[in-house]
Amino acid sequence: MSEEAQVIKEGIFTGGQALAKAPKLYGIPTGIEGLDELFFIVKSENGRIVKKSLNGIPAYAVCNITGVSDTGKSLMVEQFSVKQASEGRKVIFVTVEAPANFVAASLKLRASAMGLNFEEFEDNIILVDAASHSKLREDIPTLLATLAYAIKTYHAKFTIIDSVTGLFENKEMLARSIVRRLFNFMKKWYQTSFFVSQKRSGHEELTAEAAGGYAVGHIVDGTMVLAKELIDSPYKAKLYKKEIGDIVRLFRIDGCRMAGHDTKTHYLEITETGLVRILQPISS
Repeated sequence: MSEEAQVIKEGIFTGGQALAKAPKLYGIPTGIEGLDELFFIVKSENGRIVKKSLNGIPAYAVCNITGVSDTGKSLMVEQFSVKQASEGRKVIFVTVEAPANFVAASLKLRASAMGLNFEEFEDNIILVDAASHSKLREDIPTLLATLAYAIKTYHAKFTIIDSVTGLFENKEMLARSIVRRLFNFMKKWYQTSFFVSQKRSGHEELTAEAAGGYAVGHIVDGTMVLAKELIDSPYKAKLYKKEIGDIVRLFRIDGCRMAGHDTKTHYLEITETGLVRILQPISS
């Protein structure tokens, strides 16, 4: 059989064949207060459509977290990583911005804020230091081979990349290609993943557009947008019920193809101990 014929044969499935290979949909608790209940599925019970909370993000989803600087993106993925590791699960954490030793120190702080002893599960987080090793950061095949080795060696089910923007720095024309390869890799290895991406200042705060355009948001399963708003007018003070000069942080789920989700814009809080909390909708 020719290579072309083999591709044709292997690339066609009936709906039933594809569904038979589909993994079960369930929620993964994130360790982020207020987030887990924002995802749901609908079921038919006694002829009625019933909405049921997933109590977490959809398993096997590849999610993008985007926002300008100092909105809580890295804090969210660190909380998620600590949550999974503390429950005995292995997490691959690809650090593209800060060297691994600094990320480890930050993860320890996050664990302390969550009331957990980091030393009890520190080896459940496997750090891939693309910040210190340019070959990992600039050569995607090498990065994917490293991730495959780490996943097989440690039997990891979760992969974090902070940030995916650093993998196409100065070559944003390749952003879509790079993100697509990463996305397909996560699907192949059945990873539940977070890609952190950075917004340029001046972009619409609550859209999914980031550095690289919509390359990340269009490809991944869902996007969470974080924003901050300076209260600099009486109108904003009235809208957000805050004083002029205050900062308001906001959170919105910008689509998720794997599960239903809350579409409202919510207040977001970063506590004094450095934990992210999703609060009530701004419309409430």
